[in-house]
Amino acid sequence: MITRTIRSGAALAAAGLALLAVPAPVQAAPTPSPGATPVTRAGTSFLTAASIAGGQPVRVAASTGDYLYWSFPAAAGERHEIAATVSFPKSRSGASTWTMEVFDGLRRRQSCTAGAQTPTVAASAGSVSLGCTLRQVRTWSEPWSADPLPGTYYVRLSVAELPEADLGLPIDVELLVSADRQDSRDDGELKAPLVPPTQAGTILSAEPAAQPVEEDESGYLDWLPGLGSRWIWSTVGGVLAAVAGVAGFALTRRPRRP
Repeated sequence: MITRTIRSGAALAAAGLALLAVPAPVQAAPTPSPGATPVTRAGTSFLTAASIAGGQPVRVAASTGDYLYWSFPAAAGERHEIAATVSFPKSRSGASTWTMEVFDGLRRRQSCTAGAQTPTVAASAGSVSLGCTLRQVRTWSEPWSADPLPGTYYVRLSVAELPEADLGLPIDVELLVSADRQDSRDDGELKAPLVPPTQAGTILSAEPAAQPVEEDESGYLDWLPGLGSRWIWSTVGGVLAAVAGVAGFALTRRPRRP
């Protein structure tokens, strides 16, 4: 009986070790869509962010220290995965830390459920990989909640820490956004996507017509101050003060004796 118990315990331990030895499934990196046209530009702010679509590869040549912006649309029920690779064609003087941030249409920063958002790379490394897996886009949420909603999303790629001597070094950036459509269990619906207004105004194609100049209706009495002018009230106050002084002197002076 004791021998059987020992054998069964050993078998369970061996099975547990075998399970531990099996590597965890690695999430496949996003792949570009067949025939997608690569994007070769990036914006420097939210207003100038380059528009990309899911599965459209991005290949940009930039400089270390630049803030790179891209925007992509997100629909309800989608789960987006963003992968970026920054290559360093030249040797650097020290380690650097890179960061990837994602914002929704209201410029609220969205958290990532997986991926390396702020990796640190050594000076001898030739590239660094960044990633971010967003939460599933909901159809609606409460006003106080920061849940991801349908609309325009922004990706910002930049360097957070690096030696000052490495600023301005050339880099090559590759970025790809993939969208996985899943069923949503929300029973609400957003009235309109969260897209910020970017129309600053209209451009005038012709010069505006000059407004007619009103004629100056001047009269002979225009040099006189107005009724509510402080000069009128100062003059009236001075006259009243003089009259009051004369009257007071007349009342208080002593009568002359003959």
